[in-house]
This record gives sequence, C-alpha cells and structure tokens, in this order.
Amino acid sequence: MTDDTILPFSFPAVHAKKVTAAFDGGRLTSNGGVMLLAMAERRLGLADKLARVFPDRRDPMRVVHSLVDMFRARMFAICCGYEDADDLDHLRSDPAFKLACGRLPDTGHDLCSQPTLSRLENAPRLRDVIRLTYTLVDAWMDSYPREPASVTLDIDDTCDVVHGHQQLSLFNAHYDERCFLPIHVYDTEKSRPVAVVLRPGKTPGGVEVRAHLRRLIRHIRTRWQKTRITFRGDGHYARPEAMTWCENNGIDYIFGLSGTKPLARKVDEVADDIRTRRAIENLPVLRGYTETRHKAKSWDRERRTVARIEATMLGLDIRFVVTSLDVGSAEWIYHSLYCARGQAENLIKLHKTQLASDRTSCRSALANQVRLVLHTAAYWLMLTVRDAIPKARELATAEFATLRLRLLKIAARVVETTSRIRLAFAAACPEADLFRSLPGALLPLGP
Repeated sequence: MTDDTILPFSFPAVHAKKVTAAFDGGRLTSNGGVMLLAMAERRLGLADKLARVFPDRRDPMRVVHSLVDMFRARMFAICCGYEDADDLDHLRSDPAFKLACGRLPDTGHDLCSQPTLSRLENAPRLRDVIRLTYTLVDAWMDSYPREPASVTLDIDDTCDVVHGHQQLSLFNAHYDERCFLPIHVYDTEKSRPVAVVLRPGKTPGGVEVRAHLRRLIRHIRTRWQKTRITFRGDGHYARPEAMTWCENNGIDYIFGLSGTKPLARKVDEVADDIRTRRAIENLPVLRGYTETRHKAKSWDRERRTVARIEATMLGLDIRFVVTSLDVGSAEWIYHSLYCARGQAENLIKLHKTQLASDRTSCRSALANQVRLVLHTAAYWLMLTVRDAIPKARELATAEFATLRLRLLKIAARVVETTSRIRLAFAAACPEADLFRSLPGALLPLGP
C-alpha cells in the first residue's frame, strides 16, 4: 500500500523569490502540548479511577482499545478543543495523541474511533453512572493533602440548550429554549469542580435541591467527618426543605432570597435613612447593610436575613440573603461572603464554553451524564497544568482557552527511531522556557 501524494503548490513570490509548498514535512502534529496533559493525567490517575468503576462488558478476546486508553483519548481531545467524538476519526492517528496515550507514534496501533467512543458513552447503567460521578467527587477530596477544617461549596445551574427531544430536555420559558439545567458544584476558592449533575430544563424544587445536597454530603462525610461545610447559591436554592435539612445536619448555608413586601417593611427604616443621606450629600450612589430576623409562610422557623440597600438617583435597590451563620457583620456576610460566589459563574463558563460541556447531544440522559463526567475530567487536566505554572507567570491565572492556544496547540515533529522518540518543537515557540519547565513540575507526587 502506498500513501496518497499531494502535488506541490505555490504561493505568491516574496522579494522576487518563489514560494513553494508541499505536504512532505514528515510526522507533524499541531497538538504538541498534549504531552503536558498526559503528565497531568498520570499525576491525577483520573483515567484509571474512572476505568475502575466503569463496566466493561466486552469480550476480552476482542478488546483492542482499553477503557483507560479511551478515557485518555477523549479527555485529551476535549482539552485540545476537539469536543466532538467524531474528531477522533482524524486524531486517532495523530502522533502526539498516540504518544500521550502510551502508544508508539509510528509503529503503534491507532487510537479508538468515534463509533467506539459512542458505544463507551452509552454502555453504563444508572448505578455505573452514579459511581462515575462520585469518582470525580473523590478526585476533589484527593486534591487536599489532609481533611480541611472548612470548605465553601458554590452550587448553581446553567442553561444547556438542546437541539432535539433528548431525555430530560424541557422547554424553559425564561431562556426561551428547550434545554437541560445541569447543576454545577465548585470549590471556588481553589477553582476545583466537585460535581456536575445533568437534570431537566426546569428550576429545581425544594425536594430536589435537598436530595442533591443530601447525596453529596453523605458521600463527603464518608471521608471527612469533621470538615465544616458551607453551601452558597442564588435564590433557586433558598428552599425551605433544603435549609431545614442543612440546619438539622450541621451544614451551613448562605442563599439569595427574593424580596417580599413583609421583608421589605422590616428594613424600611434603614432604607429611608440611606436614601435620605444620599440625597442630602448629593452622592451618585450610597450603599448600606442591615439584618433582621424573618419567617416566611413556608418556613418552620425564623432565620437570619441580611439586606444590601443601594440608593441611587434612580431609586432604591434592595437585595436579600438568608443564612444559617450567626457570626460576622451584615456587610461581611453579603459583600465578602455571598458576592464571592460570582467567581463560580466564571468557572461554569470555563467548563461550558471553553471545554464545551454543553455538547450533550446523546439521546440517552445517562450517556449525556457520562459526557459531563468526561468534560469535568478534562477540566481537572487543564486546572492541573495551570496550577503547575509558576505564579509569577501571566499564564498562571489564564483562562483555559488561552492555555490551549499558548501551550497545547503548538507544532512539533515526532520522530520515532529504533531506540528513542524525539519531539522537535518550533525554535520560535514563544513559551519555550515555560514549556520546558512544566514536565518536571507535573511529575507524579510521591507516596
């Protein structure tokens, strides 16, 4: 068998010199940085952890691609911007991807193709998918060298537009789209994902929120019995069932709260004072904080409620939060603690727009949850690479799209000889000094 040959071609001359081109550069790849992802994956052991809980019901005599290899190929592809499974039809022979998955770039077997990956996503049953999801919760706990004294977990949902009638998809009038509303939970202080759960395209009710919190806490408590856990979320999660459960199980919370007339009357005096002072001093804006005790009709007890009151030339804007915390001033509760949850929305954007976790186009809801697990695993790889960058470098706080452009999507020639494999990167690579230092920083941690 002979390879097809594409004839040479030309570009316009430059300074009277003819410019010719041909596809004869050898085994080149545009994904040379995938080797950094390979080191990050082996440091975390994510593919092995997922494979241990994933059912492999194939005939062992006919298996060509192991589960570990398939997980690695899919995660690496997502990180490099190839979010669709059919991209592997071309990447399966890419020398850098083969090398990152532990195969020889020239003489090794090609990686799996799209049909194999599609069967992988549709293989597990409900219990298997639950174990896969909890594996990532375990990965988050493993990222701490010891049980922390306290953690704050941000919980939020995001619109995942669908383009068909997949299981769990519903029309949501707020977004004017047929969608899912998967729940994301993050350890925002560390930028680490905790759990991502696919769910129908409707606002979660109190019983559902309580169920999600209960299952997550039950799993965390199997390893962390003493950690103080605080949940933080917007008004979707200020459900009486969820708050009561948290209070009865020693879990703190701070949730946004919709304003009502009875609640607004309790802060009227402070609001009038702020509005008057702004007008007297002729300020463009004046902000103040206060707190009260409030019991809505659906609540079984009074709860601490904090109000942020902002007076402008256009009028008053009052926002409320409800919390189980009995320490800290009203300003600290709202401004420093609650407003910090805004960073979680940035993390969701990284997950959703830069790692394309909204590609949940499978018919089966279980297969779509498997996709969310794989995209979350890819998030962990990108985060691990970023954490290995020295803090003095600008890329230490870069978004994933920037990391992909500067560190992953770089050209390399892959040369396999009898005794070694050589990667030849471009001499003009702008991040050469940083790239050179990262393999040492990503070495697996000792026992």
